[in-house]
Amino acid sequence: MKKTINVAAAVIYVDGLFLLSKRLDHQHQGGKWEFPGGKIESEETTEQALVRELKEELNIGVLQQSPFMSLSFEYPEKHVNLHFQLVTEFNGKEQGVEGQKVQWFNKEALMELTFPDANVPVVNKINALL
Repeated sequence: MKKTINVAAAVIYVDGLFLLSKRLDHQHQGGKWEFPGGKIESEETTEQALVRELKEELNIGVLQQSPFMSLSFEYPEKHVNLHFQLVTEFNGKEQGVEGQKVQWFNKEALMELTFPDANVPVVNKINALL
């Protein structure tokens, strides 16, 4: 039986730009751009997990978040339930705490990037909505 992982991820959208991080080469789906976030621990809500993950990964504090979309995705080795939150306000200066590249993109540039397969529906929704 495949392992199931619940993930909170952020669509960080401020002043018409999206903040993404690039997965480290040794990670699953390494070298691809992603919406930052991480695993939801058993005692956490999606919102709590996102606040914790963005502090750990980007050294930012989430001030405003709302649900954007949820989806399930099957990788050959695991099942992932992804809960994307739209983050429109944060404090602190973003940085790749774990050594990952962090960069702002406009919507047009976002459409040209390579994402993990599970992120493609989110990119498509952004393209349609924002």
